[in-house]
Amino acid sequence: MAKKKSAASPTKRTLDQCRKHGWTVQVVERWNPFAKIRQDLFGFVDLVAMDGTNIIAIQSTSSANMAARITKIKAEPRALTWLQSGGRLFVHGWVQRANRRWECRETELFAGDLAASAEST
Repeated sequence: MAKKKSAASPTKRTLDQCRKHGWTVQVVERWNPFAKIRQDLFGFVDLVAMDGTNIIAIQSTSSANMAARITKIKAEPRALTWLQSGGRLFVHGWVQRANRRWECRETELFAGDLAASAEST
């Protein structure tokens, strides 16, 4: 009996997409076996990618979870520090369309997005 192929994770899809576009990319989230959870770099980064001009942090998730991830990033003070240090910050949300193709919804966050959130707390 053939083994059913498992679906690729959002992180794997983003990793493949970045490489396809010529970026050097590395997964930076880690499994914490003691807490039994995945821990993001600085509390908000799954992948770091660079192309010689830009360095970007990417949070990769399903399209349905994008809003929750953006809220999490806005609550993390180190996200603003990342942006103020010259890094860029993206959230990739993956959704499978009716034609069975996967599509990435990409949202870039800016310092103003995070600073406004910090002021309201």
